[in-house]
Amino acid sequence: MMKTINKLSILGLMISIATAAHATSDEDRLLATLKKSYPNTEFTAVSRTPIQNLYEVWMGSNVAFVSSKNVRYLVFGHLFDTTSGQDLTAPKLAKVERRDNTPTPSKVSFSQLPFNDALKTIRGNGSRQIVVFSDPACPYCKRLEPELAKLDNVTIYTFLLPFQGYEKPLAIWCARAPEQAWHRYMVSNDTSLWQEDRNCPNPLDRNMELAKQLGIHGTPTLFLANGQRMEGYSPAAEIESYLNLSINKVSSSSQLNSKEKPQ
Repeated sequence: MMKTINKLSILGLMISIATAAHATSDEDRLLATLKKSYPNTEFTAVSRTPIQNLYEVWMGSNVAFVSSKNVRYLVFGHLFDTTSGQDLTAPKLAKVERRDNTPTPSKVSFSQLPFNDALKTIRGNGSRQIVVFSDPACPYCKRLEPELAKLDNVTIYTFLLPFQGYEKPLAIWCARAPEQAWHRYMVSNDTSLWQEDRNCPNPLDRNMELAKQLGIHGTPTLFLANGQRMEGYSPAAEIESYLNLSINKVSSSSQLNSKEKPQ
């Protein structure tokens, strides 16, 4: 009887090992396919999701989802379990942030940021504010820009970061209309407003130093008026919800402070 149990245990262990090896090889094959299909994108990891044939694709601190049957389409956002109401993606993003040994402040003093070093875009009445650290050579920044264009009644401060070289940020910053040059390139890949003379005074080195102080290691990185940080690509609806939440928190804090002041 004991020998039979031992044999069954060994058999079970062998099956488990084989299953694990098979799972790893599936993910490795998908990772190799993605790297071959998108040679200019740095894929760092692939992992399974609870949905059959759907995988998490990690690009540093950015995450997307892809079908193992067709890598043509990447879906950016969070995966939610509607039965439990659980956000399955957020804990993993937080874990990625904690893995970085460099201290990363979760919030910043929004009003203390050097806004003169940023491009300023006002839509509608501009009542809501958001800061974006972005790089024109970053593909996820280009994905983000059309989403930001959907927002209304917002002021967007864009700090250009030359993480992938100075050429593009300088061509945009030195343009006669840098905000237009930025939006045309990021949305339509239009370089007609770029400046050939790229020796103009610019804040790029200061922006790099600021990014270092804030623990920004990748683009895009966003900050809301209440100082809250958002990292990576997000759709307009998600940014909208965070913007509204940020306004409510700032408003509540202001009301509380006014009540505490002596009359």
